[in-house]
Amino acid sequence: MRAITIPQFGSADVLRLDEVEVPEPGPGQVSIDVAYAGANFAEILYRRGVVDVPLPFVPGIEVSGRVRALGPGVEGLRAGQPVAALTIVDGGGYAEVVTTSADLVTPLDGYDLDLGTAAALPSNSATAFLVLDRVARIEPGEDVLVHAAAGGVGSQLGQAARLLGAGRVVGAVGSPAKIEAARAFGYDEVVLREQVAGAGRFDVVVDMVGGTARRSGLDLLAPMGRLVVMGNASGAEDVGISADELWFANRTVSGFNLAAFSAAFPQEAGRALRRAVAAAASGELRVRVESLRLEQAARAHRRIEAGRTTGKLVLEVERS
Repeated sequence: MRAITIPQFGSADVLRLDEVEVPEPGPGQVSIDVAYAGANFAEILYRRGVVDVPLPFVPGIEVSGRVRALGPGVEGLRAGQPVAALTIVDGGGYAEVVTTSADLVTPLDGYDLDLGTAAALPSNSATAFLVLDRVARIEPGEDVLVHAAAGGVGSQLGQAARLLGAGRVVGAVGSPAKIEAARAFGYDEVVLREQVAGAGRFDVVVDMVGGTARRSGLDLLAPMGRLVVMGNASGAEDVGISADELWFANRTVSGFNLAAFSAAFPQEAGRALRRAVAAAASGELRVRVESLRLEQAARAHRRIEAGRTTGKLVLEVERS
């Protein structure tokens, strides 16, 4: 089968379209004929060698497609069924066939969702609900600040906050060109990252940027506020946070990593994905999707690295 592989760590130029063996599902797994694969910053971290993976490696943390085969012990799914799935635990989504835990697979039967849109939901949309509900434990009426508000996960966090009963929801972006894009995803206000200090106090701040954004996020927390750290897209040096500072000010800092969470709590991650699919199908959660071909994976990576995306890029894998 065709697959994009990482034969060595490096720039987007190392990505290669190869022929590899078709994987077979093990116990508790399903294999999926992939229609679309989401393109994410996580796969860039694999490609750069930030995440230790065996080479050659097939990246890809989320897909949509149709069930190909069921492994031993799998119930509730059938061959040919349209599905969305998280493939983040072992990767492999940038391929014509991928295997993953059945707990991380959500049927699309009965939903008015095209497969391109469905591929954009497993990582970012499920993460948005998990971060706000499970990690930040948002309460109705609380104020929320989201960094990188026009990006893939940022575009979902503002909407999920609204669905979970947040009060004021503010997005921060890195350039003026992204302000209108973020506003389209339902934020009450959108500010430039360097202007965020004047945005007020927040009960929840979500940061996937790192560096100065992380420091400002901590400084903007109201008493009993929670900062959720879920990335370092800026590549900045780690920000040290004093434990004394936290208890003096009644603040909390938490981390969230979808891969580790999905490996430890696959059923809960699967429930979040089902929640995201239902919200997208009902129109409560909007996703802006742009499609590129599988062989354009390097182009997708370059755009994500350069911050030239709003919404979500997906790779079309299924042959016409």
